[in-house]
Amino acid sequence: MPRPVCPRRVAAAPPSPYFKPRGVPVSKLEETVLSVDELEALRLADLEGLYHEDAATRMNVSRATFGRIVEAARRKVAGVLVQGRALRIEGGVVEGPALRRFACISCRHQWSEPFGTGRPGACPGCGGDDFQRLDGGRCRPPARRRAGGRRRGRGRGGPGQDGHEPRGGTCE
Repeated sequence: MPRPVCPRRVAAAPPSPYFKPRGVPVSKLEETVLSVDELEALRLADLEGLYHEDAATRMNVSRATFGRIVEAARRKVAGVLVQGRALRIEGGVVEGPALRRFACISCRHQWSEPFGTGRPGACPGCGGDDFQRLDGGRCRPPARRRAGGRRRGRGRGGPGQDGHEPRGGTCE
């Protein structure tokens, strides 16, 4: 039995899920299905011009997996263009963009921004730059304790013991 596919992170849903050649009725066209993660791979590699390693990090997959996804997507799109087929964008094991939460200290406005977009320039509510992240950012591993008789290494850990989530928890 094959290993289950891990969800791939995509920035947004496609703006238009269907494309077809002009002047040809849909009933006379063959369709090719492009998954949402394949579209995201094309966007990152060809539209944004990212290196495969950087694009793979954004999609939460390995570099080799990203290479396979973008290769399959390019083959499908080329077939659609050369053979005059319709293109439907749907499916795939995907997750939406992970969001960071912010709060303005001045006006108390709260908002969310997707990961990978950089620090916001100003609060959308008042335009001020006095704001902070609410979710605390990504988790860092706890510092190792060196004193004699204390735990060394990672150990079992857990909330309350070292301030971090247990192994397998989420810290984003």
